[in-house]
Amino acid sequence: MKPGVLIFYRIMAYVTAVLLILLCAAMVLKYGHFAGLWDEGSSTQQLGTDWTFRIGVAHGWLYMVYLLVAVVATTQLRVPIGRMLLVLLAGTIPFGAFFAERKVTHWHELRLAGKPLTEPHTRSAEESPAS
Repeated sequence: MKPGVLIFYRIMAYVTAVLLILLCAAMVLKYGHFAGLWDEGSSTQQLGTDWTFRIGVAHGWLYMVYLLVAVVATTQLRVPIGRMLLVLLAGTIPFGAFFAERKVTHWHELRLAGKPLTEPHTRSAEESPAS
């Protein structure tokens, strides 16, 4: 994989993850009145409503960029489709993109070393069929 793709993927993974965490915090401000944290219509709720919209739009657009970069990165690494889908979905789970970024970086290091992405399963003496 080209180094620029990995760097751009890592940046987008962190940006997506941070924005999603901020979006969750803004949603607590917006909907905290249901838990009795503040009154409905308070300035805190209004702040949450405003920031939920702003961060939500930013995360939505940047998540689309994340998807494109993640597809390019995982395709260049020849990652199986199931793992590729997990990397793509990681941007929708708080903290998920942090874990996906570490995994993709690890896969890149394995590819540079000429190793497979997964270790082949070896049977121990106990698992081998009796002869």
